[in-house]
Amino acid sequence: MTKRNTQQRRRAIIDLLNASGEVSVETLAAQFVTSEVTVRKDLAALEANGLLLRRYGGAVPVPHELIANPAEEKVSVRKQSIAKAAAALIRDHNRIILDSGSSTTAALLPELSHKQGLVVMTNSLSIANALRELENEPTILMTGGTWDPKSEGFQGQLAEQILRSYNFDQFFIGADGLDLTRGTTTFNELYSLSRVMAEVAREVIVMAESDKISRKIPNLELPWSSIKVLVTDDGISATDKQKIEQQGVQVICASE
Repeated sequence: MTKRNTQQRRRAIIDLLNASGEVSVETLAAQFVTSEVTVRKDLAALEANGLLLRRYGGAVPVPHELIANPAEEKVSVRKQSIAKAAAALIRDHNRIILDSGSSTTAALLPELSHKQGLVVMTNSLSIANALRELENEPTILMTGGTWDPKSEGFQGQLAEQILRSYNFDQFFIGADGLDLTRGTTTFNELYSLSRVMAEVAREVIVMAESDKISRKIPNLELPWSSIKVLVTDDGISATDKQKIEQQGVQVICASE
């Protein structure tokens, strides 16, 4: 079989998996005339999107009991739409920061495969490992610091010092809540690193679903004055969108 582009190849992998019930890295590499490293990255991306489960040397279909119900699937599609809209803001060779602790931000990772020459800083081990699986693997920077189990990321003064020695084009971050008058809010009391990330980036882009608006969450993470763009879904009301735009923030509404 002739070599296909990434998306065609991944669709073909799913077709083969559905037909045979199991696929191996070695067989796929031979069939698509590509390297086993590339196939493993394909399988990792497909697993991240819930389309298969990796096993030693290959992959198997997702068991029926693990398949999300329609309500969960709708949320997943919404996050993927937000991620695609956010990824459209990233240019090749950009230097970006990805914050830990947000499934919406994590949905951005597969979209980065389409970008060339990225430099990505993160304080998350899981994000760093996922970045290593991308076909166009970026240059990866880690903040270091003290591990915080609650945010699943590194925090503290060392991480802040390392960040301040760099400058970045964009910082992508999720949010537990969106306060229409204050900014993004969080349950986590360790949010000083997020503020340093915002300081060292030219643009701060928040990725959050519209149902995060007006949640009663005590801790202000980033004020609207620090944020350039909010990428949300088309469930946001016209009134709420206008209130956020009045804070000087561009609001992008992703359609499912």
